[in-house]
Amino acid sequence: MGNITTLIIADGPSALGLDSYQWVSIAMLVLLGVFVWKKVPGLITGGLDAKIAEIKSQLDEAKTLRAEAEALRDEYASKIAGAEKDAEAMMEGAQREADAILAKAEADSEAMVARRKQMAEDKIAAAEREAVDGVRASAANAAASAARTIIASKHDSAADKALADEVIASL
Repeated sequence: MGNITTLIIADGPSALGLDSYQWVSIAMLVLLGVFVWKKVPGLITGGLDAKIAEIKSQLDEAKTLRAEAEALRDEYASKIAGAEKDAEAMMEGAQREADAILAKAEADSEAMVARRKQMAEDKIAAAEREAVDGVRASAANAAASAARTIIASKHDSAADKALADEVIASL
C-alpha cells in the first residue's frame, strides 16, 4: 500500500522539481512568515488583551453596582425596620391615649351620674319640704278655722269679759 501512495504522489503535477505537497508546504511557510512579519499574532493577542481588559472593567463595574445595590437593600431594610418600630410605637401611644380617654369618659360619666343623683335628691327634698310646708299651712289654716269656729260657738260676751278681767288681773 505504501507503493501506491508513492506512485500517486509521484504521478501528480510538479514544477521546478517540486511536487504539489512540497509547494503547499512552502506556501504555508511563506504564509506563516508573512503573518509573523506583519505582526498578526501581536494583533490577535492585542485584540484579546483589549477584550480581556474590557471584560475586567465590566466585571469591576458589576461588582461596584452589586455593592451599591446591597448597600441600598440594607439601607431600605433598616428604614423598614425603623418604620415598623415607629408604627408599633404609634399603636402603643394610640392605645394609651384611647385608654386614657376611656378612663376620663368613665370618670366624667360617674361624676355626671353623681351630680344628677344629687340634683334629683335635692329636688325630692325640696318637694318634700314644700309638701310638709303645704301640709303645715293647711293644718294651721284648718286649726285656725276650727279654733275660730270653736271659740265663736263656745264664747259669748260674758266669757269674753271674764277672760279680759283675768288677763288684766295678771298684769
